Amino acid sequence: MPTPGELAQYHTSLKPDELDHLQRLLGSWSLLADLSFSDLLLLVPTSGAPAGTPPHLVVLGQIRPNNRPTLVGEDFVGQTVAAPDWPLCTQALHSGEIVAGVADKVVAGAVLPVENIPVRFHDRVLAVVVRVCQSQQLTPESDYERTYLDLFRRLSLMVTRSAFPFPAEDVGTEETPRVGDGVVVVDREGRVVFASPNAVNAFHRLGVFTSPEGRRFADLGVEDVAVERALSTGSPIVEEVERRPNVSVLVHCIPLLDNKTITGAMVLLRDVTDVRRLDRLLLSKDAAIREVHHRVKNNLQTISSLLHLQARRAGAGAGRQALLEAERRVRSIAIVHEILSRDPGDQVPFDEIVGAIVQMAKDSVVSARPVEITVAGEVGEVGADVATPLAVAMAEVLQNAVEHAFEPESRGLRLPGTRSARPTDKGAPGSRGEKRRKAEAGTVGRVTVGLEHDPAMVRVTVRDDGIGLPRGFDIERTSSLGLSIVRDLVVSQLGGSIDMSRVPRSAGGGTRVSIEVPLSTPH
Repeated sequence: MPTPGELAQYHTSLKPDELDHLQRLLGSWSLLADLSFSDLLLLVPTSGAPAGTPPHLVVLGQIRPNNRPTLVGEDFVGQTVAAPDWPLCTQALHSGEIVAGVADKVVAGAVLPVENIPVRFHDRVLAVVVRVCQSQQLTPESDYERTYLDLFRRLSLMVTRSAFPFPAEDVGTEETPRVGDGVVVVDREGRVVFASPNAVNAFHRLGVFTSPEGRRFADLGVEDVAVERALSTGSPIVEEVERRPNVSVLVHCIPLLDNKTITGAMVLLRDVTDVRRLDRLLLSKDAAIREVHHRVKNNLQTISSLLHLQARRAGAGAGRQALLEAERRVRSIAIVHEILSRDPGDQVPFDEIVGAIVQMAKDSVVSARPVEITVAGEVGEVGADVATPLAVAMAEVLQNAVEHAFEPESRGLRLPGTRSARPTDKGAPGSRGEKRRKAEAGTVGRVTVGLEHDPAMVRVTVRDDGIGLPRGFDIERTSSLGLSIVRDLVVSQLGGSIDMSRVPRSAGGGTRVSIEVPLSTPH
């Protein structure tokens, strides 16, 4: 379904500021629908009608009241209609005046009263709001119905005079008070002349049990900042009034204008006490989650430090190397929890994790040959359940590249169960092996991390231009602990796939590791 803006751009010649005015009207016209107890349609003339055809109108918006059954069951939004079939609407469009009459089975398949309210912006009529009425609405039965319809008529006149919607008013949010929440009408002096039953309940929540009629908000002991500012500036004001213990009422004051003269205001009251209590609970929950991640990060850093100390005390050999690898894996997990401690949630900004992992790999380079690591692309946010195993797998692959890809081939990557590259001579002075070793030491080894993210998959590629994998290497049969961890994390835990291949020398040589992880992990 196209948006009103897209419909307007396709069907009309509205300028950007004119379209903005209509969109602000659409953002606040639930107020008009509820005050009038009516369905509303917004019709705009189309542009570029073919020669010999009657002018047309396009329906940019439609809204139903919350306090009455709808009369218009069909969805008209996006439809174009012939202007001659809507004569009262066309009359209002050309005259700039409100036109009332009867619609002959065009809107709801029945003969119903309608009002056609021209929408003016500066000196131009842009559109018409068509109000589809029930017949009994012409003679309101109760005081609150008479008050609501009077408010609707006052606002309708403001629409025809380019005074509503207000130019500086933001589009309402889910928290914005609505007519059903409670309506108070005040005169130009700020005295209450009407309060709906729900508005009286809101006053009760604020500790006001006397009748509000004939009194100002300040006389009732309620903050009147919103009312005073709206009456003095002629602009809508939203304020939140709080009472102890933990009572909050949202106040939205809308000034009522008659030819630029402020004649009073309509005040919408909404009791948001429960909403604020839930907000506090969520904040408390977020704080608790952040604290948990912070403590987990601290504990992991402590374990990492202990492993590092133990590795320093261990003699050179396999035991020390195992401790250092374990320390690196713990640090990878700690990075994820550090980010989660700052912004707890279901989604994690994985690009921050990538940056920390790359820096950790750079800090660990001990090769005589300098290594340069670059990152291309981005992943964005991934689920917290994906971030930790993917971070550990990526750190393992990246560390493997910087440690082994740029060693001399006689000391290169040797994985159990595979045949290593052919050894070279030991590099006697003046020999070809010595010359090649010096040449390799002077060049920069390059590692590129490629990141991709689409709605279904996350892809991480680590490519180096080093010595490449041993011939016959197969990750499914490797007994290397690090690569076994990567394979199990990617395949078993994340439901993804990993591929390691040797890059031909004609393509630059080296190794390419590709990891693909689906965003919906199979259970």
